[in-house]
Amino acid sequence: MKSPAPFEMPAYVIDRVMKKRGRIRVFERFEPSETALVVIDMQEFYVRDVPEAIAIIPNINRLAAAMRARGGAVAWVKMVAGKDGESLWPIYHDYFFTAENGARHRDNLTEGAPGQALRADLDAQPEDIYASKSRFSAFVPGKSDLMEKLGERGIRNVVIVGMLTNFCCETSARDAMMLDYRVAMVSDANAARYAEDHNIGFSTVFQSFGDVVTVEELLGEMLVAAAPDKAG
Repeated sequence: MKSPAPFEMPAYVIDRVMKKRGRIRVFERFEPSETALVVIDMQEFYVRDVPEAIAIIPNINRLAAAMRARGGAVAWVKMVAGKDGESLWPIYHDYFFTAENGARHRDNLTEGAPGQALRADLDAQPEDIYASKSRFSAFVPGKSDLMEKLGERGIRNVVIVGMLTNFCCETSARDAMMLDYRVAMVSDANAARYAEDHNIGFSTVFQSFGDVVTVEELLGEMLVAAAPDKAG
């Protein structure tokens, strides 16, 4: 299994960010107990044909184990596109696909279909959160049950990983921030079919929606417990 390709934020994007907010990082740290790793669409139908998605599985599993160990939550979010042979998102299937491709997407992502299942080599545990969505974003009220489940655990911060970087992951990051979650995307735990799409997704989020960090930066710098208060 190949390693994820490294991502480097373009210099012009960094320049824009520095002029706007005067610092690289939006959030210095996330309190682990208020944080969820949100894993988007790592389902057999999507993952099997995208080598870049297969390559990030070890990093996702590492992050999931670390999140649990530090008192955070892990949420696995799956796309569900059809029910009883009917589309749950007709405008998408009718207008953005050929008829054949729309039916393929709908049927493979109908709940219970083999393609709708999580990829088998993901380290999903019984105590984790399991949610579904019928739109790109996991944070669309009425189209996903993720927010309710995060609320039950007091989650304020979301770390978004999975696929595709510039579709479901980016739109989830945008919507989460606009719903007042603190957001980070992990550059070596997201995947897209094309390098250009992968890169532009991060560039957009970094400017106005959240942080873009590596696995090492998240675990070594952001997802750490607060230093003990030595006063008194």
